[in-house]
Amino acid sequence: MRNYMTNPLLQNYGLPHFDRIQASDVQPAVDAVLAECESILQKLEKNPGSTWESLLVPLEEIRRKIHSTWGPTQHLIGVKNSPALREAYQASMPKMVEFSLRMSQSKPIFDALKKIRASSDYDAYPAAKKRVIDSSILSARLSGIELEGKAQERFNQISQEMSQIQTTFSNNVLDSTKEFELVVHDKKAFDGVGESYLEMWSAGYQARHPDSTSTPGSGPWSITLDMPSYLPFMKYSTDGSLRETVYRAYVTRASNGNFDNNPNIYKILSLRHELAQLLGYKSFAEVSLATKMAGTYAAVDKLLTDLASSSTHKAHEELKDLGAFAAKSGLKRSLENWDVPYYLEKMRQEKFDFSADELRPYFPLPRVLDGLFQLVGTLFGIKVVESKVPVQKWNDDVLYFDVLSDKSEKIAGFYLDPYARPGEKRGGAWMDTCLDRGHFQGQRVYPIAYLVCNGTPPVGDTPSLLSFEEVETLFHEFGHGLQHMLTQIDVLEASGINGIEWDAVELPSQFMENWCYQKNVIKSLTKHIKTGESLPDELFEKINKAKTFNAANQMVRQLNFAMTDMELHHRFDPQSSEKAEDIHRRIAKKVSAMQPLADDRFLCSFEHIFSGGYSAGYYSYKWAEVLSADAFGRFEEEGLDEQNIARVGASFRDTVLALGGSQHPMEVFVKFRGRKPDPQTLLKHNDLM
Repeated sequence: MRNYMTNPLLQNYGLPHFDRIQASDVQPAVDAVLAECESILQKLEKNPGSTWESLLVPLEEIRRKIHSTWGPTQHLIGVKNSPALREAYQASMPKMVEFSLRMSQSKPIFDALKKIRASSDYDAYPAAKKRVIDSSILSARLSGIELEGKAQERFNQISQEMSQIQTTFSNNVLDSTKEFELVVHDKKAFDGVGESYLEMWSAGYQARHPDSTSTPGSGPWSITLDMPSYLPFMKYSTDGSLRETVYRAYVTRASNGNFDNNPNIYKILSLRHELAQLLGYKSFAEVSLATKMAGTYAAVDKLLTDLASSSTHKAHEELKDLGAFAAKSGLKRSLENWDVPYYLEKMRQEKFDFSADELRPYFPLPRVLDGLFQLVGTLFGIKVVESKVPVQKWNDDVLYFDVLSDKSEKIAGFYLDPYARPGEKRGGAWMDTCLDRGHFQGQRVYPIAYLVCNGTPPVGDTPSLLSFEEVETLFHEFGHGLQHMLTQIDVLEASGINGIEWDAVELPSQFMENWCYQKNVIKSLTKHIKTGESLPDELFEKINKAKTFNAANQMVRQLNFAMTDMELHHRFDPQSSEKAEDIHRRIAKKVSAMQPLADDRFLCSFEHIFSGGYSAGYYSYKWAEVLSADAFGRFEEEGLDEQNIARVGASFRDTVLALGGSQHPMEVFVKFRGRKPDPQTLLKHNDLM
């Protein structure tokens, strides 16, 4: 066992030593850092004082120490999962939850916070410090500090149990996804499929079956439920029966056998409901909304209902048109769920005369990154360069970049983990914080981000060729990274994305996606892997026209998820005879054109709300989409030439990106836009008006 000095998870400064971290380091590091922080906390409780310096600065030190140990551990669980690491993580999780509750339920700290807020000094504090004090008091209340005796004991039991069940939920999704494999031997299933996909599926087979041989031209090919493998198969395979097999496997992930999440859904919902009642709320949705920009269930319901009323009728029309197209294309039966991606892609190709696969050769990852960095340079006056200093990484494919000011001074940095790694890396894409801006132990700390995608890996000497959707995903996650890296706030709990209401945090990420549809940006992102040409104008125009293709069904799909989430956390009684999946079906019947299969168990893999941060908060995507569409609307109104986007971009940086959680997001938005957000802009962007 390594000692305090040699354990890489006990390093309180600089970037994590990912090359040295082992699963065996986790538990001793957690025990050591919690013991140290408990000592600091006990001293603080004896003499908390009544000023920012006496109370909040030591609390920030505790949070930074814990994050330096637990942050890399949580990160590795997502990107380099293993049985040993998982065991160490799950063994340490109860201790972390216990200490978190210990801090948030400290009466001396809570009383000192209230004393500071009631003091004359409070009025003189800057907005960031006021927000942190106010949110700390609210957070303590939502953490059960005002509960007594058995009620607080039960609250703590629930918190511990939920953390374990949510981890199990996520692990079940990962394991069930990893377990499935469809091996295809007949190339007829791939008529017309691009070579890059055949290479990927062949490489996937070789990785799973190292003692066998596969070639892109003759197979065998391995299809998995990881998105880079699953989605192109559903779009391009001509074999409807195989598409059905893969689709049914996808929508029933983690719903049976050793990885069954059905019981976990009811446990999680029951525990959340009980927790809400202990805190004096009617539902867990009310608990969640206490810290959101929307504030009330009524505000969320109005937005979702208004968007649905503008989208549902058109969604049915779109599906009717797709069914007619499929019949014209030779489908002899009714359109099924597993047919939709395939015929949508065929219809899009016919309507706009290009295929998604046709675009891939234009988007090699290195070129896309060059164009992205050029754009943010123009918008925000920064420079992004690959680090010249060696940085320890968790995988050889990971890249590390420095972010420089217009004076070439280092202001931030980020890791980019771009490719899917089935089995050890969870699906989806996300941004997380490695280091937060501020000061720690007398040193200036620059903000460092993790940007994680699950793009198509390179094959042989050919670089990763991104789909257009993967390009949008990269821009999305980079938007999150920008808000973390370009913050001007040094107060930890209000720096970067910290302290931002959850339903506003997607603003910069969704805002960045809009730039993927600007011609000069697309030109800078593209360079054909063989010819070296940028994307032709003709193809760009087709992409832009296709932007709103099937937009109504895409809208109602997200509304279905958001409404289901809100219903499960606001009205649903887990003890009633109605099942959670019945809620999903009832709402789908109301807003969706295509209905789920009878054996659909989508909720069993709905990590966003059952193991992620979106419980009673999935609506946040649409809420923030309203903000982001309207924010981009200012660029459209004032001109998209380089001079104007630099001017408006500077305003966006100085408000949305710089202010972080130091002010209420509505105040920040109004500072940038000059008025409150208008949902009509989103509907216009989606051609739903």
